[in-house]
Amino acid sequence: MRAEELISDIIPPLKFTETGERAMDWMNELRVSHLPVVENGEFIGLISENEVYDMPDPSERICDCFSNLPKPFIYSDRHVYEVMKMIADLKITVIPILDEDNQYLGCTDLLYLMSQITAVNSIKESGSIVVLLMNTHDYSLTQIARIVEENNAKVLSSFITSKEDTTEIEVTLKINADNIDRILQTFTRYDYTVKATFQKGNFQDDLKKRYDELMNFLNM
Repeated sequence: MRAEELISDIIPPLKFTETGERAMDWMNELRVSHLPVVENGEFIGLISENEVYDMPDPSERICDCFSNLPKPFIYSDRHVYEVMKMIADLKITVIPILDEDNQYLGCTDLLYLMSQITAVNSIKESGSIVVLLMNTHDYSLTQIARIVEENNAKVLSSFITSKEDTTEIEVTLKINADNIDRILQTFTRYDYTVKATFQKGNFQDDLKKRYDELMNFLNM
């Protein structure tokens, strides 16, 4: 699952010319502590409730009080696990999502992201992630699992992401092996398209740490 598929329609961006009062009203209504600020499709930055509280006069416009807002964001092609990592690192409740041309596409919020984590509840287990791209009629979890098991590993979890107006699906696998080179070679030999893998270095150990940090953040 990619960042672009996590975009929430619930959270609109603030215009740079909006007031601090409007920002706080939206944060209270949406139950978030951050909101993206966008002007003509350009991502200006992420404003927090603390920054709004520090405004001398909340009725003033954001653009008149802040010339350089923090600009955390993630690109639309990044995996859901990387979105989690950034939110945990920065301790933010909303993460803006940009395309490859740095244009604002939307954002996802912490609560929506947490709902997606339930689909990958094996995140705490060590291992690797493989994302396969295929047509719906080619999907067979039995065959996929057999390929993995023939290489002395197991599928810990899997979930499917479908695309509108197409028969293509993405199958995301969590595999209990750190070195999956042979598995990837076997997938290729069976004409599977490997769209992405996440196995570099201690990525999973770091991800578990970020997951725990995210859980602690939620419990604050």
